[in-house]
Amino acid sequence: MFKLESTFKPTGDQPQAIQKLTEGLLTDKPEQVLLGVTGSGKTFTVANVIQKIQKPTLIISHNKTLAAQLYQEFRDFFPHNAVEYFVSYYDYYQPESYIARTDTYIEKDADINEEIDKLRLSATNSLITRDDVIVVSSVSCIYNLGSKEEYSKIAIELKTGMKIRFVDLLKRLSQLHYERNDFEFKRGTFRVRGENIDVYPSYLEDGIHIEIFDDKIAKLYSFEPMNGNKIDRGEGFTTIFPAKHYITAEERREGALAKIEIDLEKRIKELKDQKKELEAYRLEQRTKYDLEMIREIGYCKGIENYSIYFDGRAPGSSPNTLIDFFPKDFLVVIDESHVTVPQIRGMYNGDKSRKEVLIDYGFRLPSAADNRPLRFDEFEGKVKNVLYVSATPQEWEVKKSGGNVVEQLVRPTGVVDPQVTILPTKGQVDDLLKRIQERVVNKQRVLVTTLTKRMAEELSSYLLEKDIKTTYLHSDIETLERTDILDKLRKGDFDVLVGINLLREGLDLPEVSLVAILDADKEGFLRSDTSLIQTMGRAARHVQGEVVMYADNVTASMKRAIDEVDRRRKHQEEYNKKHKISPLSISKPLRERLVELQVLDEEEVEKKVKYDLDYGSLPPHELSKEIRKLELEMKFQAENLNFEEAAKVRDLVRKIKQHLA
Repeated sequence: MFKLESTFKPTGDQPQAIQKLTEGLLTDKPEQVLLGVTGSGKTFTVANVIQKIQKPTLIISHNKTLAAQLYQEFRDFFPHNAVEYFVSYYDYYQPESYIARTDTYIEKDADINEEIDKLRLSATNSLITRDDVIVVSSVSCIYNLGSKEEYSKIAIELKTGMKIRFVDLLKRLSQLHYERNDFEFKRGTFRVRGENIDVYPSYLEDGIHIEIFDDKIAKLYSFEPMNGNKIDRGEGFTTIFPAKHYITAEERREGALAKIEIDLEKRIKELKDQKKELEAYRLEQRTKYDLEMIREIGYCKGIENYSIYFDGRAPGSSPNTLIDFFPKDFLVVIDESHVTVPQIRGMYNGDKSRKEVLIDYGFRLPSAADNRPLRFDEFEGKVKNVLYVSATPQEWEVKKSGGNVVEQLVRPTGVVDPQVTILPTKGQVDDLLKRIQERVVNKQRVLVTTLTKRMAEELSSYLLEKDIKTTYLHSDIETLERTDILDKLRKGDFDVLVGINLLREGLDLPEVSLVAILDADKEGFLRSDTSLIQTMGRAARHVQGEVVMYADNVTASMKRAIDEVDRRRKHQEEYNKKHKISPLSISKPLRERLVELQVLDEEEVEKKVKYDLDYGSLPPHELSKEIRKLELEMKFQAENLNFEEAAKVRDLVRKIKQHLA
């Protein structure tokens, strides 16, 4: 059973929202919208709904930072249930691609974050073994993951007293992609001491100790990997799941490989008929090499491109995703739905266009197109009970829900939406500096949003010159480091945070009392009514919250945004008056980091990457610094889809590392 634990109870608009949403989900309204203003406790409302309907829940967020924040909040609300985190496990990801105009092939390259990989495996493990599961995910949940049936079927069930030969258990562990390592015991490995086997499951914090005597399991228990101390849970049984999500039973492998060979011959003929001799030769060489690797070691680089054969799926059929690990009756909560829904909708087309080029030029079989995210219609077909959550829901969500919109406009502490002031752009920086200094004296924080990266950098530098503790949040800062920066802002290590479009949805910063929007009258995505309402909401957790828009004209978007904020403010003030509530700023504790982070020295990050250095002449510690800077640049270029530049930097890093060997 889901059991919600909290020191506070529903208040303000929360009780009516919880009641309406629960009744809707349990009756004839499977799709609803929760229109909740910033700071109104939407997460707490959703937690109460989960407890009432008692269904496994998938919560989808549009980025890792917000997903991490939600994961920590739900973990606090449900300490005795399985709250899991499922996002892309790549710190750096460069997909396989081909750029025809320059005849440049870029192979897939990635750095996997081991901690996030463990959390992903933990999520699927919980979904298979228990019912009280909440998974907080990014849109990674719609990508091909591997079959739940295969993943479950190949798992090893062990029990004290059961018969099993020592060599058979070793073979089974290898089939589950566990590697034998008698020297370094880490996740995804096992070690052997006599007829004792220690396994470190990829999805657990604990190891599993197995003692075999006379072809029977004599002892079976969990232990702490660091010190070997036994963990007494009195279990006597366990199930060891595969170390990787993508798994294929040996008995299906040969049949799958035979189908690949048949399709290869067919595709080679097609290419040759089109006079594409080079493409046909390229495809034949690559595919035959992959087949040889799979036969030899059971794996090859890019094996996911053959997933349709190993899964036994028909061409064009829906891929297996995290959603398939859920039972039939589960709840989907789409957080910040006005951003997340379009993101889910767009994933398929972006992946398709890249794969089509690879297929056309002979780098992949047509089956590679079936290693893909869900199409939006497939996603809709897999989810039945849906709750769209946003402060600014779009027309699509409202229409999809049949107009079932539940409003939550009152904050538990009585804080009303911030006052909005419009000032001319002339002298905006000097005016802003004065306002920032007033807030800093009172130990309050400030967010400033600009339209361009250059403006954000220049403003950050100017404020630093004026002795204002300022930092800059931008797109080439890693996910975990962004969370770290936000924590430092809350703690007071910084007083001002400057950014572009990273200051909108879901940033939970109750210490922020002033939000400044530069160039508010420049119509566009970053200055649409939705974006402006979201940005203004960052000041809505503080009792002295204020928004300053610097603009020479009042655009239609500005007017709609200000009118909506005024409507909400009027409702909130009437509620406070009726219930005799004196507003108080929202207070929220700082949580521990989800994943530990290694941060580079500030001066290292600020230095420009140099491509013309004589790296061979640098001492080891200087060389290591240069490598870290280059790796930052590589990740930045890959995030911005500049794959040629990312590949160039990657190759340089590999070359430099030879000097450290």
